[in-house]
Formats: sequence, structure tokens, C-alpha cells
Amino acid sequence: MRKILLPTLIIAGTLLIIARLFYLQILDDSYIKKSDNNAIKIKYDYPERGYIYDRNGVLMVANQPSYDIMVTPNEMKDTDTLAMCKLLNITEEYFIQRLEKAKVYSPRLPSVFLPQLSKKEFAGFQERIRRFKGFDIVKRSLRDYQVHAAANVFGYIQQAGDATIKKNPYYKSGDLIGRQGVEEMYEEILRGVKGVKYVQKDRFNREIGSFKEGIYDTVAVQGKDITLSLDAELQKYGEALMFEKRGGIVAIEPQSGEILALVTAPSYDPSLLVGRDRSKNYTTLFNDSISKPLYDRGLLAEYPPGSPFKILTGLIGLQEEVIDENTSFVCHHGFSYGRGAFMKCHDSGTNRLHEGIYKSCNTYFANTFKLTIDKYPKPEYGVNAWSSHLKSFGLGDFLGYDLPPGRKGLVPTPKFYKRYYPNGGWRSSTIISNSIGQGEVLMTPIQLANMMATVANQGYYYTPHVIKKIKGQEIDKKFRIKHQTTIDKQYYKPVIDGLFDVFNLGTASHLRVEGIEICGKTGTAENYTKINGVNTQLSDHSIFVAFAPRENPKIAIAVFVENGYWGARWAGPIATLMIEKYLKGSTTRTALETKMLTQGLKAEYEKPLSGQPFTINH
Repeated sequence: MRKILLPTLIIAGTLLIIARLFYLQILDDSYIKKSDNNAIKIKYDYPERGYIYDRNGVLMVANQPSYDIMVTPNEMKDTDTLAMCKLLNITEEYFIQRLEKAKVYSPRLPSVFLPQLSKKEFAGFQERIRRFKGFDIVKRSLRDYQVHAAANVFGYIQQAGDATIKKNPYYKSGDLIGRQGVEEMYEEILRGVKGVKYVQKDRFNREIGSFKEGIYDTVAVQGKDITLSLDAELQKYGEALMFEKRGGIVAIEPQSGEILALVTAPSYDPSLLVGRDRSKNYTTLFNDSISKPLYDRGLLAEYPPGSPFKILTGLIGLQEEVIDENTSFVCHHGFSYGRGAFMKCHDSGTNRLHEGIYKSCNTYFANTFKLTIDKYPKPEYGVNAWSSHLKSFGLGDFLGYDLPPGRKGLVPTPKFYKRYYPNGGWRSSTIISNSIGQGEVLMTPIQLANMMATVANQGYYYTPHVIKKIKGQEIDKKFRIKHQTTIDKQYYKPVIDGLFDVFNLGTASHLRVEGIEICGKTGTAENYTKINGVNTQLSDHSIFVAFAPRENPKIAIAVFVENGYWGARWAGPIATLMIEKYLKGSTTRTALETKMLTQGLKAEYEKPLSGQPFTINH
């Protein structure tokens, strides 16, 4: 037995080795196809990115051809550097720099030498490419913008960086990838799938044909087209109305959560981030620390919500049963909440909920807030209940929309106040400013718009989103989930009645639009910043929220204009013009429209430098 064992093991081992070699050399070609194999050259065929349309089928983003010169260092031979530099209008320093970078990436693999040639540059180089061994041309597609708006929604495409290439094997040097906006969020859908061709080379490094007669080659698959929920005309109109103003506009279709317009101001033309000058233009935009055109104020800016927050104060008071629609409070031009502590109000007299809303009475909502917190045996219990109601509207957290940037805003909790008052002593009067949206609470414009969509729906909302349709597949199911608030439906009607009379009897009576029943709320929020280390009060922010029509609402909107004095001065006109434009297709108030389109707040924004006084409303 022992005599047989050793020969048997040797024979078995030999057979295993032979079988493995047979598998590797005859059956399995995967090792041959690897990108570092000198006998095989891999060529990629880049597909067009998917087109982007608006909700009405208007083409917003298409493609244009682009050509990159690629270099494979190990294949270079007798390159006439000076001739190439002259042909491509580049310096010898640039030539050396790009070649060194290519060697670091891989001596055997192609990488970008000169990106995004124009058609003229491409034609000139293609005629002489045989003179430059190791260089090749790859055709790609760049974005071609049909509209000069919505840059913050689209995002942009750029070359994939080294970190991305290491993390995701799909991307190679020179590949383009979506950044920001829908280009980033829907990258895998828009980019398509690269085609791959394996070309066999002989021992002289000459191409001799397809490897294995092309059985491993794949065809490029074009990216899928997507339809956005944006209304292209409304988006352009909103950006035009924000002429020389800073702030954000968000418009939502209440019944679906689809974003109709998402405006940030100042903005920029999306075509600036296309082509050879993309990097230079991006640097200019990025370094503009005053206007901040790359900063999406609609999603990122956290502001005190001001008087529109009274809508929530009233709803919570009704739900907590500390008031009803007939509860009244007497206002003496303000609310006294402690010795020497007085919250001013422009109103006076006895108000019920209805009057409190359309007159925007601070006293009414300060009393309501105080009763809500004091209903509970401890202030922390009251704040817990209050903050839970607010969070059911999506406040204090990311809403879950399909765009990359965002801020949570702030809904203070007992934990928040315990951190600032570690020894206790805080109570409803300590935090009374929250009642009118001037305390610690912060909201983004999209949260304000979503709040109004929720009120329009009388208690529910769908996650705001910009995707409407993807060719050949469904959108994410999360955008069809109804989110119910903690406020019962019955309590919305008296609040909506008050919001309707804001246009009939209240602070926006001069902004009525004939033929459209609008429900809305003006807002003015105090605004502070540090100038030379001193906390300085700047001109107030102008805020307006609304939905229309009153029955079966089609649009909910929030407009925030920084340093805009008061709600009805800038934000209110912009909001009502947007509503009229969307529902009627045109506007009738030409004088008001002209003012918004041609007048801005440039002088206001220069006040921190000019030393001119700020406008403070009391």
C-alpha cells in the first residue's frame, strides 16, 4: 500500500496541475483581458448621457461632442514635443506635467493628456496623429444646455478624480462623472454603460485585430433620459424675478411633492461649467465668497422663519386643545412676558385665531405658545410635545429629497435647552420668541414650502423631489409615501380661512390676483451678523409663503429674500407673480412685474462695506 501511495499522490498532483493549466490557457481568458496585459489593448466606447426634460417635455439638457487626447507613456516613440505643443497651442511645461501625471497613473494604460478639444482642434490633430506614437483620441459627450437656468438643480459633470477611480472600478482616468444636482444623484442612470473592445497586438506592439474575434467586446448603452418635475418657464421666471437679490424660491405641487421650481440667487449659467474653461470658471464661482453662486440657498440656507411659523404655533395650539378658533387674547401693541420683557406688536385690540392670522398678531401666538408649553407639569415635557409636532412636518431633519446638498434646520428640544441652561431655570417665557419664528428655530426655504404644501393638503405631504419620470423604469417608491402630521385634519380649516383673509383683510391685501384664491402669510425676520467682531443687526429678511388655489391647490411656494425689509415688499410680490404665472401662464400686473425684474437690493448688500444704516422693522 505504501509503495502505491507515493506514485498515486504524484500522479494526482500532476493531473491537477495539468487540468488547471488547461483551464487557464484554453478555457479561461479572463487573465488575458486584464488591463495590464501588454498583448491586449482595451478601447472604450463612451455612450451619450441621458437627456433631461422638464415636466412639460421641454428639452433642458442635451449633449455635444467632445474629444480628449489620451496618452499611453510606454507606447510613446520619438515624439516631436515642440511640434505637438505648437499644434495644440500648449506649453512645453504643460506637456511635461501631463506626461509625468500619466506615468504616475500607469505607464501601460491610457490617461487624459489634453481634454475637451474643439472640433477645429480635433480635426487638426487627427490629420497628424500618426506622427505622435502613444497618443490617441477618445470621443466623449459634454452637456449642451438648452436653458440658461436651474444650474443648482442640474449640477455638472467633470473628470473622475483619483479617489473615485480607486473606489469604483467602473471609472478610468479621463472618465466623466456627475457632481451635484441630478447629475450626481442619477449618475448611474444618466451615464449609461461604456462599450469595451479588446484589440490584440503583435510583438512589435502593432494592432492586428480583435481579440478572439470580438467575442468579449460589448456595445455601449446610452444613458436613460429623465424627466424632471421642474417647470422650465417657471424656473427661468423665478430666477429673473430675483434680479440683484439674494435668497431662495421653492415651489411644490402639494398633491405629489414634485418640485416645480427651485431657485437660488445669485446663480450662474450652467454652460459656464462645460468645456476647457470649466475648471477656471468653477474656481471663479467658488471663490466668490460674497454672492456665493454655488451655495444653494433654497436647500442649504437656514433662516429664522419669522411670522409664517405662526401657522404651526396655531395648529399645535389647536391640537393640544389650549385654544380653539374662538379663543381670544387682548393685544396692547405687544406681549409682556416678564419684568422689563416685552414682545412688540403692530396690532392692538381683541383677536381670535382668525384675526390673529391675517393681522399677524404677535400677542396672540405668544399666548398660544405659552399655554402649549405650560399645559405640562414641566417645561421640558411641553417642549417635547411641541417639537414632536414640528418634526411631523419634516422640520429639524433632512426631508429626503433627491438632491445632494441640504441642511436640517433646527427644532430645539429639552436637550438643546439643558445644554444652554445647565442649572435649569428656563421655561415658556424664556423661549417665547419661538412662538413667532424668531427664537432658536431655523428652517430652510424648502422646509417652508413643504410646510405650506402640508397645510394645503390639510395634514399630509409627500417627500419633495425633482424626478418625475425615468425612461424604462419607475422612480423611487419613497416619493409616493404619504407622510401624515400629528395635527388632525379638522384643525387646518380655521387656519386656512385665516390665511385666505391675509389677502382680503390683512398684510397682503394689495397683492391679490384676480381670479385666483390665494392663501398665504407674510413674514419679517430679524437678521444678525458679526461685523468686525460685533454682533450687528442688519436689515430684516423678507419672507412669504402661500398656496393656491384655495380649493384643490396646485402650487405651494416659499420665497425668502435676504435683507428684503418686510414680507410684502419683495417676497410677497415675487410669490404671487410666480403663482399667477404658473396657474395662468402669464401675468397681468405688469408694473409690479417690471419692478421685480429690474430693481434689486445691491445697495443693501453693500451696506456692511459702505457704512450706511440698516433698515430695522419694529
